Amino acid sequence: MRTLDVDSTVSILNKIMHYELAGVVRYTHYSLMVHGPFRGPIVQFMKEQAAESLQHAQQAGELVTGLGGHPDQGIASIEESHQHDITSLLNESLEHEQAALALYHELLDTVVDASVYLEEYARTMIGQEELHTMELRKMLRDYNV
Repeated sequence: MRTLDVDSTVSILNKIMHYELAGVVRYTHYSLMVHGPFRGPIVQFMKEQAAESLQHAQQAGELVTGLGGHPDQGIASIEESHQHDITSLLNESLEHEQAALALYHELLDTVVDASVYLEEYARTMIGQEELHTMELRKMLRDYNV
C-alpha cells in the first residue's frame, strides 16, 4: 500500500467536477437543439445524461470535501460548434464522454494501491463512461451510413 497523494487527488477530482458540470450544460443544450423525427428519444437520452453528469459532479465534490479539500466553483470550457444535426450532437457527446473517461483514468492512476475506496470509485466511473461511449457508438451507427 502506498500513501495517497491527497493534493493530486483533490486536483483531479476538481477537474472531474468541472468537466461533469460542463456536461450538465452541454447535454441540456443538446436536449433543446434536437430536431427531426427521432427527437423524443434523443431528447430524453440527453436529459438523462445531464442529470447523470450533475450526479457525477456532486459525487466528485463530496470526495473533495471528504479529503479535506475545497470544491472549486468552476466549470470546464464548453465549445459550441453550432452544428445541431443529430450526428454532430452524438459525435460531440462521444468526444465529451471520451474526455471524461480520460479524467477518471487519471484519477485511477493517482489512487491505485493508495485507497481502496477511491480506486473502486474510479473503476466504477470508468465502467460507466465506457458504457456511455458504447451506447453513443451504437446510436451513431444509423447516422454514419
